[in-house]
Amino acid sequence: MKALMSFLFCACFLLLHGQTDANFIRKIYDEALTNQVAYENLRYLCKEIGPRLSGSKEANEAISWGETCLNGMNLDTVWKQEIKVTNWKRYRRAIVSMDINNTKHSIKGMALGGSIGTEGNTINAPIIEVESMDDLDSMSANEIKGKIVFINKPMDPKYIRTFKAYGACFMQRYKGASAIAQKGGVGLWLRSLSLWDDHEPHTGSMKYEDGIDKIPALAIGTSTADSLHELLKQNSIKGNMQLFCGPQADTISYNVIGEIRGREFPNEYIVIGGHLDSWDAGEGAHDDGAGIVQSMEVLRLFKSLNYTPKRSIRVILFMNEENGNAGGIAYAKRAKALNEVHLAGLESDRGGFTPQGFTYESKQNIVYDFSSWVELLKPYQINFIKKGYSGVDIHPLIDQGPLLFGYEPDSQRYFDYHHSDKDVFESVHPRELTLGAAAMTTLIYLIDKYGLSGQSN
Repeated sequence: MKALMSFLFCACFLLLHGQTDANFIRKIYDEALTNQVAYENLRYLCKEIGPRLSGSKEANEAISWGETCLNGMNLDTVWKQEIKVTNWKRYRRAIVSMDINNTKHSIKGMALGGSIGTEGNTINAPIIEVESMDDLDSMSANEIKGKIVFINKPMDPKYIRTFKAYGACFMQRYKGASAIAQKGGVGLWLRSLSLWDDHEPHTGSMKYEDGIDKIPALAIGTSTADSLHELLKQNSIKGNMQLFCGPQADTISYNVIGEIRGREFPNEYIVIGGHLDSWDAGEGAHDDGAGIVQSMEVLRLFKSLNYTPKRSIRVILFMNEENGNAGGIAYAKRAKALNEVHLAGLESDRGGFTPQGFTYESKQNIVYDFSSWVELLKPYQINFIKKGYSGVDIHPLIDQGPLLFGYEPDSQRYFDYHHSDKDVFESVHPRELTLGAAAMTTLIYLIDKYGLSGQSN
């Protein structure tokens, strides 16, 4: 009976509204694919500004650029929301090598975001390998004391959804250093969280636990990790690490927000966003320059097509997702303090690859039937709107009741680039990026026009 009702609702929806909506969605895609504004915006963000670590000069330049772009769209309101952000700095790249049979071999290594430096000194210590955090926990302090611990847990290639493989390895990067220091270890070498075989290290956030000594932490490429694993079978190896980085005092930064005021329900908000900051490796193209320009493109497309929404639609260029999420937390606190009603949110933070669908979540854990909307999206190869995670930046809004969506492109190549020097503008294809922006615009159009009350099961 439930399946029959769903089918009948979908059929009635398409009969009553389908052609009008299909025609407008076609216009969205035609405008996006013809003008390629999002791709040019991404080029400027990556090539003229570059990597945008919170608190950096480049992050400040990106804030000014974002504000200028939004002001140029003739929106109803554009403003900056002041926030306090983590401020960590890499002064130069790490110097890393291995001593094998009295011969020094230089390798690529990159300090993890948040790591302390070595204060001009070189840490030289025997390397011991563990396969996982569980293996580390099972070892005694005598086995770890005075050593550099090499955590060599690969992302599991059996996961079709690569973000699940990443999630299964995330904690070894985030908490590994403190777990090692607690047993007297002097450094962490981490196998990069990537499914690609190469020598490029991938950085990313880490956290020190209060009351535990801080030790330096770096990542090495997956191929480097495989070579080290084989070498350790036959040799006692010492590692050398010199890191030039460290935390600075927290500093003031901003979210950048633009809004089209709703004509019928101006006090009901739909938000779209990504994060303006990036790690200092590469250019932050997929993570998350793509999400930023796609989110801005939603409002540009509405303005270009003379679509005046029923509800107020905001684009938010969040700051500090990579190492603190201050932007997302601050926006949610502001919304709560002002008693703003948020109907829905959509985040793009999974790369600029070919779109596949959307995932959603809510505090109420309601199951929704979006089959009629999927039918409208299927000609553009969007095949699902299903339960799942939304995004780090918009997730703090969840307790206030909105339905939160995550844009989901093909993830198979995402972790080839993620947090590495390879995450550059040239790695993003213009059609893939633009198709994603058009898909996001379509979803926001449908939410705005029909609301969500008729979709729940």
